[in-house]
Formats: sequence, C-alpha cells, structure tokens
Amino acid sequence: MDPRVREHAETIVEHSTGIEAGDDVIVYVPGDAEDLAVALHELLGEKGANPLLLTYSERADRAFLRSSDEFDTPDHELAMYENADATIIARSGPNPSEKADVDPETTAAYNRAHDPIKKARLDTTWCLTQYPSPGYAQLAGMSTEAYEEFVYDAVTLDWEAQREFQANLVEILDDASEVRIRAGEETDITMSIEGNTAANDYGEANLPGGEVFTAPEKYSVEGEVYFDMPLYRQGREVEGVRLTFEDGKVTEFSAERNESVLQGVFDTDEAARYLGELGIGMNDAIDQFTYNMLFDEKMGETVHMAVGSAYPQCVGEENEVNDSAEHVDMIVDMSEDSVIEVDGEVVQEDGEFRFE
Repeated sequence: MDPRVREHAETIVEHSTGIEAGDDVIVYVPGDAEDLAVALHELLGEKGANPLLLTYSERADRAFLRSSDEFDTPDHELAMYENADATIIARSGPNPSEKADVDPETTAAYNRAHDPIKKARLDTTWCLTQYPSPGYAQLAGMSTEAYEEFVYDAVTLDWEAQREFQANLVEILDDASEVRIRAGEETDITMSIEGNTAANDYGEANLPGGEVFTAPEKYSVEGEVYFDMPLYRQGREVEGVRLTFEDGKVTEFSAERNESVLQGVFDTDEAARYLGELGIGMNDAIDQFTYNMLFDEKMGETVHMAVGSAYPQCVGEENEVNDSAEHVDMIVDMSEDSVIEVDGEVVQEDGEFRFE
C-alpha cells in the first residue's frame, strides 16, 4: 500500500475526527478507495472503535435516479446515522460526470427527501475527504501521478500552523457587523454578520481544510455577484453565474452555461434562494483549480458563497438559521481588482490580507 494512504488515514482518525474507543463509525467510500478503507479499518481497530463499511457507486446512483422521480426519506438509512458517532466519507470514482444526464428536478426531489439524513449525518462527528482517482485527475486536467501528489500534499498540511494563520481572520469577523465584497465590475455585495460567529476550518470536517467561514444574517444580503470560477455539479460544468440579492433573497439569476442546473437548485425549496455561507479561502498550498469544491473553495485569494443551508454553529441565538436541502458553493477570484471590507476597513486587497 502507498504509505501516503496510511498517512491520510491517520490524519482523518487522529486529527479530523478524534476517534475514541467504543465509537460507532460509518466509513462511506467508493470501491476504488478500498486501500483507504483498509487503512482506516486498521486504525479504527487499534482505537477500539466499531466501523461499518459502506461502498457507493455513482453508476448505481444514476440508475436509481433515472428510474424514479418520487422519493421518501428511507427510515433505515436515517436510523443508521442517528445511531452513529462519526462518519468518514471519501469522494472518488472513475467518472465524475456519471450523473450528468439526471434531470435537475429529480435531483432536487431526491435532496428534499434526504434532507433529514443529511442533518443526521452532520450531527455526527464527520469528515469529508478525497481519494485520488484517474477520473478526478482527468477532471482536474492532471496526470494521475500529479493528482495523487496534489491530494496528499493538501491533506497532510501542517494544520496547527494553518489554524494559527486563519485565527487572525476569525478574530476580525467575530467582532464584525458588516462585510462588503467587491471584485471587478460585476461584484459588489454587502451582508450583515452581526451576532454570528466565524469558524476556523483547519482540516477537521473537511480534509483538506483551509478556509474561514460564517453565515450572513438571512435577510441582510444586498447586491450583485459574478462567480467567475466554474461550478461542477451533477456532472455538469456551470459557468458564469450571476446572482442579484434583495432583502437577502436571490431575485435574479443567470448562468452562461448549464443554467438549468442552477434553476434546479433554486427550485428545491424557498430557502435555497437565500445565502447560507460566506467563506474565505486561505490555503495557499491549493494553487490549482480542479473542478472539485472540496479543494477549490479553500484556494487562497478566493471567496465563496453558498446558497442554501447555513451551518447552525455559525448562527447566533438572535438570528435565523437558513434551513434548506441545498448547500451550493460558488467561487469568486479575488486575486485582482478586489477588496474585502469589514465594517468599512479593508481586510484584504487583491488577495493579500492586511495581517500578512
């Protein structure tokens, strides 16, 4: 086995999830990530934990979604997560575009039915990570070997040093009331974060980590934003997304390519038209766009905003948690002609933070 696989597993078990004796752990990986599953099971055995291995297939998911358009919440799957202590999920697979021909309305219906399962999974100690595969390497425009190096370098970062660096921004946002983001000629958006808190993502729930994120006050978002970096969703590339917000809600939207995917997101539920997350990428080790949001949203000199559900831990008691079956991140390049202002003071200009 590649020794980097075991190092990856050690980071998940020791750093990301902190597994302890007696923990009931769901390990949810595709078949081509068997080496990671083996390494995880060995470490979980040493910890005295109780693993349950589930494998998934994008081909099987596609077959199911294309053969049905009505979905109920599966009680057996819900019960599994409600009784688990931790969940480890690895993305991988031979073809990231496998579900490109699934109707967006079908995906929206499926997501609504599975929203209770998503919530139960998020109530466990969870970690989402990536296992390098040729399919994802091809998506990133990289050789298999180069992609393996990219992934393993990203997941085995010095996470304590990254935490300390990102803590500078957490301190600024935790005391803030308003954030304004300007980029190029088409992005100028403001939002209140008063009463909410910022989270320091340093490789725990997401591995790799490398962002600071918070939640806007639901009805405060105003302005326009142009997401100049592509979104890869449901096996389709969505390009050139433009959103207009009024009183927090998306009132106008368009995309230069695959707008129907975006339409499906906003048709999922009413809350999908509100912003649930503002995230600021701070991981300079991720220096290449790979069409994989797990990595791309962490890139330095970017911000991302997610329509749909907010993370409850970021929302203060006096503010409303945006509760949606969707959570869709989209990215703005902040490397040039851009400013992040917090309460009228410049925190980042053209990708450089004032504390760097």
